[in-house]
Amino acid sequence: MPLSATCRLLTCLALLAGLPVAASAQALAADIQRAEEIVMGKCFICHGAEGESSSPVFPRLAGQHAAYVARQLADYQSGRRKSSAMQPMVEGLSAADFTALGRFFETREVHLHPVDDPELAQMGRFIYQRGNPYSGVPSCASCHGAGGQGTPNLPRLAGQHAQYTERQLRAFNLRERNNDNAVMHTVAVKLTELELKAVSSYISSLK
Repeated sequence: MPLSATCRLLTCLALLAGLPVAASAQALAADIQRAEEIVMGKCFICHGAEGESSSPVFPRLAGQHAAYVARQLADYQSGRRKSSAMQPMVEGLSAADFTALGRFFETREVHLHPVDDPELAQMGRFIYQRGNPYSGVPSCASCHGAGGQGTPNLPRLAGQHAQYTERQLRAFNLRERNNDNAVMHTVAVKLTELELKAVSSYISSLK
């Protein structure tokens, strides 16, 4: 085959190979644009425009896994996860909107936050990394990772407000939160008050 014809063929193949990448980039851009509209219309009031809520009442969403965010939003809409504040916010939104919001928050910049009680956090580090072998509490790292990064199925914990994490652990303990992994019920019920507060403090220090 002549060199010029070969070059043309390679160029065409390169362009064709790039089409899925371009299409994916366009889809992501469209999702981000749609999500920004929703965030500025609803979410920013509690979670901040970039997912960095300033109040410990509301979770930080920056860096959270897209699939996890989308699933939680769907659970709020269906009533599997209860929240008088969140359920009105997801009314009228579609599964595509949930996916878009997940992609948006996953791509937001994550910031390191100061810890209120460093000594408490150091105790929490032991619980997070090694659990409590004397009471049967497993390490948080065994599921959420050593750095609290989580997976698409398990939430990223790193940098979360300590008070918010405390509240969720209590909700698991009391079976008030049932939409996620049931393993959390058996973990939360074994935590002492000190362990609960310590591990929540340590999680807030991660990035």
